[in-house]
Amino acid sequence: MKSIKQQLTQVKIMPVIAIERAEDIVPLGKVLVDNGLPAAEITFRSDAAAGAIQLLRESQPDMLIGAGTVLNEQQVIKAKRAGATFVVSPGFNPNTALACQRHEITYIPGVNNPSAIEAALEMGLTTLKFFPAEASGGLAMLKALLAPYADICFMPTGGINPTNINDYLNLDRVVACGGTWMVDKSLIQNQDWVALAQLTQEAVAQVNR
Repeated sequence: MKSIKQQLTQVKIMPVIAIERAEDIVPLGKVLVDNGLPAAEITFRSDAAAGAIQLLRESQPDMLIGAGTVLNEQQVIKAKRAGATFVVSPGFNPNTALACQRHEITYIPGVNNPSAIEAALEMGLTTLKFFPAEASGGLAMLKALLAPYADICFMPTGGINPTNINDYLNLDRVVACGGTWMVDKSLIQNQDWVALAQLTQEAVAQVNR
């Protein structure tokens, strides 16, 4: 079984999905897998999240599936039961870290400063989310944060788009980037699977050039 770090390195892009109707995740998951992107982070920003994770796990059993915007132990439990492989949060919360340890699920916390990185390292966490990436200083800030910490790797998220994703991925120890443009919320709501397939194809081609 590959580690989360290895799996993220392989996919390069983590689609960050805000889903309003759980059932929409089944055709969306097929679009992602069929077009070379077998990964999804479904955010707990809607009540449909846990149901969507479960449906996606059932329909795409080999997909790398994360639960995003997880803020407490209750959501950790829901994510694990639904079939998520890992949990992501906007910031570093030691209570969430401990909950993930208790429930044996990988935790990727959001950090954007040395204090948060060191708090995460203290809990044994080395795969971290740089968030919000662009608003926190972008590439220059990320390079500065990587320099003193040899053991960490990052998944930048927040403001990542087709014009800057390769700049991030070209940095040493950036394993993948989180993004939303290839899983545009309005296209999902309109069930425009053709447009979503095109965006996914373009994104995958870009990061694999």
